[in-house]
Amino acid sequence: MKLLAKFNLILIGILGAGGAVIAWYAQGYLMNAAQQDVQGQERLMMASAQAVRDYTAQDLSPLLEENPRHRVRFLPETIPFYGAATTFARLRHDYPDYSYKETALNPTNPEDRAEGWQVDVIDWLRDHPEQPEHTGSRDTPMGPALYLARPIKATHECLKCHTTPAAAPKALVAVYGGANGFGWKLNETVGAQIVSVPLAVPVASARHAFRHLLLFLGVTIVLTIVALDAGVYWFVIRPLALVSETADRVSRGEKNVPPVEFRGRDEIATVAASFNRMQVSLQKALLMFDEK
Repeated sequence: MKLLAKFNLILIGILGAGGAVIAWYAQGYLMNAAQQDVQGQERLMMASAQAVRDYTAQDLSPLLEENPRHRVRFLPETIPFYGAATTFARLRHDYPDYSYKETALNPTNPEDRAEGWQVDVIDWLRDHPEQPEHTGSRDTPMGPALYLARPIKATHECLKCHTTPAAAPKALVAVYGGANGFGWKLNETVGAQIVSVPLAVPVASARHAFRHLLLFLGVTIVLTIVALDAGVYWFVIRPLALVSETADRVSRGEKNVPPVEFRGRDEIATVAASFNRMQVSLQKALLMFDEK
């Protein structure tokens, strides 16, 4: 095997191993960045929902409760949950894969009852009261999604409507009946705010960036090998080939073979100088032999 081939095998092994490590690290970094991007979107949505809830509770609800119609006909706009849920229901027209829901194990409105994986999330929050939130992933028809859940705990304001049907506003009982949404206890985790954001878009972006990275690495490795091969050929193989050719001419008995000329102070120039001295010594020895 020629020297350049051996050099290429070593170089390919080193660069290939380094490229594989870089690719492995980059893939993990890009996927982690995609998840962090999704988690940032989740927290933004949760903060927006909480802002709507606070506005409803502090500004809108007191005004609506003074409305005489509220004593006869229950106005859902007085409930902080209603404002947040309605806002994000409109958001889903443009972002159908994004979801926000305030769900409970025993809600007044049966449509808000937790189902399937939502029950598991609420149970986890009930079992871990010291945790302010819970995150996880789930499969959806549109692909994997990350969710962020925060507990809904019964407050004094909640108990005005959710202790017993007799204590609840009559307008509320008239709309939803007295079978659901009662028996709540103070500070009990009764439900959860759950934001769900799809992973498909950021993961697709991460994979696109990873493919470009692999292409860049491949082109860089090829150009590096070509550049190093050119350098090895020009500064090592070509001078050695010239020394070898000159040595062959001298060994065949040719006379007046010009010396090998190399400039520089590297090892190849040193080898060439040593060869030239050997050639001069050999010519002198042959000349002395001819004279005898």
